[in-house]
Amino acid sequence: MKQWWTSALLAATVVLGTDPALAQVTTLETPGGTASAQAPAPSTCGSQPMTIARMSWPSAALLAEIHARVLRDAFGCQTQVLPGDMANVGSSMGSTGQPAIAPEMWVTRIAEVWNTGLEAQKLRAAGDTYGEEAFEGWFIPDYVAASRPELESAAGLAEALPALGGDGPVKFISCPADWACALINRNLIRALGLEDLLEVVEPANRFEMDTLIASAVSAKEPFVFYYWQPNAVLAQFDFAGLDMGAYDEAAAQCLARLQCPEPKPSAFVPDVVVGALAEWVFTEAPQIAAYFSRASMPVSEMNTLLAQINEPGATVEAVADRFVAERGELWRDWVGTPPAP
Repeated sequence: MKQWWTSALLAATVVLGTDPALAQVTTLETPGGTASAQAPAPSTCGSQPMTIARMSWPSAALLAEIHARVLRDAFGCQTQVLPGDMANVGSSMGSTGQPAIAPEMWVTRIAEVWNTGLEAQKLRAAGDTYGEEAFEGWFIPDYVAASRPELESAAGLAEALPALGGDGPVKFISCPADWACALINRNLIRALGLEDLLEVVEPANRFEMDTLIASAVSAKEPFVFYYWQPNAVLAQFDFAGLDMGAYDEAAAQCLARLQCPEPKPSAFVPDVVVGALAEWVFTEAPQIAAYFSRASMPVSEMNTLLAQINEPGATVEAVADRFVAERGELWRDWVGTPPAP
């Protein structure tokens, strides 16, 4: 999808695998100003270090930097951003209560680690990271959606594709053949009866996938494609998502098998993505916990932020600064009623 307390830094770096001798200390600055040196009020920020896990993928890194700035500016908390991967962060939170915050935790990907932390009463979810639960699906470009306004669902492709493709099938840009989504897409095409209406293209890698999509848009070709969110591509071009229908667990399991004799339609498996907090945050810093219960980022907003990261010279930190400076109407709703000075 980085002042610090020395003891907390050492503890966190040991857990997350960072060499304390190499760890960088980052002072988070308000755009146009400097961070306050005043100690946080215990009643607001708790008595422990307010550490935030910054995962390696861009969206998670952005959320870590955005929340660090808002917690500092709106609540007066000293924040510490630490690098880490999801499994190690979840394990550390579930045993030591540090990091205090993981803004983008895909809990179904680390179910065993997550459930262990829950059972130990060391961590729990504060709220949904994003406003949506479905992160994978099929899309069509805006000019196709405009020409076929009745095309709103994957089930509607059987009727719409003959008019779009003329004498031949319409291109379907899938994901690389060795990805699980490629198999699911092929079985889903069979389930919807689209084998003769769609020409499946499976790129060699992510770069080629994006190139194929960009080329098709540039040529104004009618096409359908698979993608996931949050993702910059969906903000760089104008696309409409197709309703994939209801999620059917049995049907989805068959779609994911190489041998699926009678595939049936189903939406992609929904993911649970939460803002995870150490248990002590709920008890010692309830205003911070309440903030994260409201801090749900629209996926479309994150897509835009990811596109900004791709701009020449952009950094995660600069994009986070820009979000805080320009999107106050969004994040102030997360803050609610700010604490008294």
